[in-house]
Formats: sequence, C-alpha cells, structure tokens
Amino acid sequence: MKVLVVGGGGREHAICVTLAKSPKVDKIWCAPGNGGIASVAECVDIKATDIEKMVAFAVQQKPDLVMVAPDDPLALGMVDALEEKGIRAFGPRKNAAIVEGSKSFAKDLMQKYHIPTAEYAVFDNSADAVAYIRQKGAPIVVKADGLALGKGVTVAMTVEEAVHAAEDAIDGGVFGGAGARVVIEEYLTGPEVSVLAFTDGVHLKTMPSAQDHKRAYDHDEGPNTGGMGAFSPSRYYTNEIAQVCMDTIFKPTIAAMAQEGRPFKGVLYFGLMLTPKGPKVIEYNARFGDPETQAVLSRLDSDLFDIFNAIIDGKLDEMEINWADNAACCVCMASGGYPKSYEKGKEITGLDAVTDSFVFHAGTKLEHGKMLTAGGRVLGVTATAPTLDEAIRKAYADVSKIHFDKAHYRTDIGVK
Repeated sequence: MKVLVVGGGGREHAICVTLAKSPKVDKIWCAPGNGGIASVAECVDIKATDIEKMVAFAVQQKPDLVMVAPDDPLALGMVDALEEKGIRAFGPRKNAAIVEGSKSFAKDLMQKYHIPTAEYAVFDNSADAVAYIRQKGAPIVVKADGLALGKGVTVAMTVEEAVHAAEDAIDGGVFGGAGARVVIEEYLTGPEVSVLAFTDGVHLKTMPSAQDHKRAYDHDEGPNTGGMGAFSPSRYYTNEIAQVCMDTIFKPTIAAMAQEGRPFKGVLYFGLMLTPKGPKVIEYNARFGDPETQAVLSRLDSDLFDIFNAIIDGKLDEMEINWADNAACCVCMASGGYPKSYEKGKEITGLDAVTDSFVFHAGTKLEHGKMLTAGGRVLGVTATAPTLDEAIRKAYADVSKIHFDKAHYRTDIGVK
C-alpha cells in the first residue's frame, strides 16, 4: 500500500516512522517533508497548504491513503478536495476542522452543549476588548481566534500585558487575519494535560495522556512557542479523571459536532486544565499535536495504517488499539532566538552518536550530505523507558551529543 503524508515537521516524521512499521505499507511520500523524513519517505516539494498541487500529485500517483497532518490544510479543506477526486483521505473535513480554526466557534460549541471550559468573551473591536479586560482584571488569557502557529495565546499576568496583546492582535495585525478577532478567557489554574483521541465521528478511543511545554524557557518562562517538549503519560491524569473527561468532555464533544452537522473524523486533540473544580477544556486541535505526537506514537503497539482505515470506514469500534506500558519524553532542540528571529543553515553534528533515543526532525534539510537547520524547532529527541524519570534521563543524555550553533532547549521537560 502507498501512503502520502502531508506536512514536514516533527509530527509528520513521527507519523511516517510509525506508518513504516506497518507490514501493509511499502511506499510513503511526504510533502514537503524534511531532511530527517527523507530517510523513511520520499519527500515531495509541495507546500502543505497548496491544495491544488497536492491533489494533482495524489491523482497522478494514486496513493491508497492520504494523511493530512497540519492544521492549515485541514482548515482550508484539503480532505474535502481529495475526497472529491475519489481519494481516501484521513483527517477532518473543513466544516469539522473549524473546531481548531476558530476558537470562538469552539467556545460557543462548548457553551451550547455544556462542555466545561473557561468563561470567555469574543471581540473584534479593540476598545471593547480593552474595556472588558479592565473590568475583569488580571491574570487573564488573550487568544487570536484563528490559526497562529501555536503562538496566538497570551497568558497575561497584568492588565497592561493583556491590553497590549489584544491591541496587537486586532489593530496591529501581528497574527494577520487570525487575530482580527480575539477570545478573552478566564485564567484557569491546575496541571495541564493533552489527550489525543482517534474518532470516526461516532466512536472515540483516546491515546495515552501527554503534557506539552509551550514556554520557551525553563520554569515555564518566556514567550509561547509551538512546544519545547512533551512527555507521556501525565503525572496527574488518573483513571478517575480520565472517566470524568470521557463522560463530560470527550463523548459530548463528538456528539455535539455530529449534532451540528459537522461529524469529526480523524484525530481530535483535547487541551485540558485539571482545575480545582474539575477538568476543563483549554482548546481543541483538529489533528495530532506537536510535539505530543512524538512521545505518544512512540508508545503505540498497534498498526497505525489499520487505525486510519478503520476511522475512514467508520469502524473504529471494531479496532483494538494497544499501547506499551512505558513512558516517553521528547525534548525539542530549537534554533537560538526561537520563537522570535533565528538563523537557519547551521550544520547539525552528533546525530550518529545518539544511542537510546529516536531523533524526529522538525526543521531540517539535507544539503550536500550535511544535515542543516531549516526552522525554529529543529529536532525532537525522544526516548522511551519503563518509567518517566528514566525516559527523561535517556533523552537528555542524547541531547547532549547533538550540536549546532546556538542550539536552544529547555532542561526541565517532564520535571514539573
């Protein structure tokens, strides 16, 4: 069987590596891919958001399945366009991907169906947003309504910080059209947990819990990034909490989307806060999270290709999905200056010295036999072990062997 994976980051590398384990899969393309993905898939120079070219390539090459991984092409309707040409595609259609593409849609959905989440208000006028912020006080959370590469959220500890965030988004255009509308939310406290779930629009099966580290620096300081590392399982997500989430959040969300005429088929990511008043939804993502995927898929003991097909066919309930009884830690090595300005083209050395981890490539390119940096997040060094503490130790031991100029990584992934 032939598979086309759309995307080119660490998440897509993890998906390609996991698909390659399937005895049914004998050919993988990845578009656009990256320097590391090239070792497991044929990279195709098509932008992940170029629906016309991607569909044309699929029509020409006739893959048995196309897996659309990133948020942008899902929100733009790539799955719809592929299906219109009779191509089997994995991922939510455009009308379901809106659950991530518009935070105000997601919040309104949760309010309508009584799914626990933070109190919120939506604004497209900065003066009204500022008045609301001053009325509510700080700490408070300001979110760009649309897709902003994981960087559209400001957890403001002061009123002035929140005011600046709202004005920068609405008037300053720092997130382009994605920030023309903002969602302003109540500040929640408690441990954060990410739970990814496979769903065919009716049935739902969760993956092991994970936790992402979004801030750039140790101790959760500095600007928000796309994610500086992740580990699985969460230290806080008990079986009792999992059951509460299933009953009050996971199943009601799938039912709500179906009720709205937007059945969600694919991977739905639940970003949760375990508050003193119970679990609440921080956000939905309409796809595998990054870097949680690197940690979670490293623990999968079932055939990912079979899972994708069961979801497309609406037969997820017939699928038994097995996970290893272990733990995983992914440490992201980023370019110096990320998530702000950073340089590319730095040579990466030491990759062949890694012994106990798998290095997922996020922002790399292979040029004249050398592996070079080509993005903000560069590598996701991911280790598994019987315990989380051992996985963390193994991942950092291998991080220390890899070098590139101005490499930056957090030293506390998995510790909190």
